[in-house]
Amino acid sequence: VLAGLFVWFWFSADSGRAAQLGAWAGQVRALAVVVGLVGGIGVFMLTGKGRDTREFLSESRFELRKVVWPTRQEAIRMTWVVIVVVLVLSLLLGGFDFLIQKLTQWFLSR
Repeated sequence: VLAGLFVWFWFSADSGRAAQLGAWAGQVRALAVVVGLVGGIGVFMLTGKGRDTREFLSESRFELRKVVWPTRQEAIRMTWVVIVVVLVLSLLLGGFDFLIQKLTQWFLSR
């Protein structure tokens, strides 16, 4: 990954080194970054953490099969419930903020 990023910045057209080394096209530099990322992911997947990650993703996929997804109507209804609750709480918090502001101004003006 670091090698890909190194190539991206070292061989950019706007760097001073480009005149000496030659600037690489953006596609070639992007390919170097992609190869670095793929290589980094490949090395990561061969480690213990990579094995744990693969196991986690496999178990997550298995658990997703058990999920009972809501119907479109249920999703829309719950979305409206969330919107109303957010609006009510926003108004409450705004009211409390206004009240505290006025009390603070009154207290400091005395």
